[in-house]
Amino acid sequence: MIELGPLSLSPLNIAALSFFAVCWLFYQPLLILLGRRGGAVINTDLMVVRGAWMHKMVRRENRFLDAQLLAQTLSSSSFFASSNLILIAAAGGVLFGGQQTFRNVSSLEVIKTSSRLLFEGQLALVVLTLARGLLDFIWGIRQLNYVLAAIGATPEDADEATLQAFGDVAGRLLNPALHSVNSGVRGYYFALAAAAWLFGPAAFIAATLVAVGLLVWRQRRSTAARAVADLRRLLENLPPPPGRRIRKAPVESGRGRASLP
Repeated sequence: MIELGPLSLSPLNIAALSFFAVCWLFYQPLLILLGRRGGAVINTDLMVVRGAWMHKMVRRENRFLDAQLLAQTLSSSSFFASSNLILIAAAGGVLFGGQQTFRNVSSLEVIKTSSRLLFEGQLALVVLTLARGLLDFIWGIRQLNYVLAAIGATPEDADEATLQAFGDVAGRLLNPALHSVNSGVRGYYFALAAAAWLFGPAAFIAATLVAVGLLVWRQRRSTAARAVADLRRLLENLPPPPGRRIRKAPVESGRGRASLP
């Protein structure tokens, strides 16, 4: 047992928390590494698909459909952000419920907590994962509004070089916007894993493994991942319009990162 002031943590609890932190913070670099090694990875393949979408958008006379699709995404993101805020408020209410709340919860046999401070730390981790997801949703919503502004500002009569430039810029706006939204959605997976800590460190480790395994499987082995990979290949094999070259998906880095599940 390790004493951290009034908080006592067993070695297994420390190992479980460390394992969760590594998975939570380094999942994105792991996904980048898998994308560089090839194979179906949704986040990399969708960069090509969305880039093609934006290049088609700038060449359309009527862009109402593109705006509607993004508006629907914006609405869904706002719904998730609101739900996230409600969950944070609920978890925060329990976290600051005081000694009475701790006594009520600790009386349940399935809850594995040795002290009130440990219980509060477990809930605080859930709130932290949800809060990070909420910030990702907020940033994604703001960026989607930037994309809508870019669609509205696209010139109707322009030469091919100008349209190509507009398509490139719109793609550079869209990819990180949806990356942020998907990062917020991914926060729910890790929030559920963090909540499993209430049932003991073994359940915490198992839930973290399941969350990461499910995320990686959906990125690489799911039916959607294979379909998106096929769609990317189809788009890359299309004959490009005169004066335009189809570019390969850039390696994820910085602001140009692709979306996550």
